[in-house]
Amino acid sequence: MAITAQELDRRITVERVTSVPNDFNEPVETWAEVATLWARRRDASDTHKIEYMAAGQVGSFTVARFTVRSSSVTRTITPVDRIVHEGKVWEIRGVKEADEGRRRFIEITALKDAD
Repeated sequence: MAITAQELDRRITVERVTSVPNDFNEPVETWAEVATLWARRRDASDTHKIEYMAAGQVGSFTVARFTVRSSSVTRTITPVDRIVHEGKVWEIRGVKEADEGRRRFIEITALKDAD
């Protein structure tokens, strides 16, 4: 089933890390906006909190898939970028061409700390 314009009802900002010099001309990494896009958000499952155990710690994440229109900009998104949505930072885990038509949409799988 094709995605309609009405389904792209969430505003997301894609950010990419860049290096800028500080007062001592030393590189400092900072996040810069790549694009602000309309997206469809779908949580990965009904129980979208995933618990994990690492180094004796327990935590949970919310996992979602954001679908955006394919463009020259969105085709450059990679897991080193991040998404800001509703004031929260989402870590990108995967980017692929969506099933809804060849080169029409990009699907981004991302997670954030559940709070």
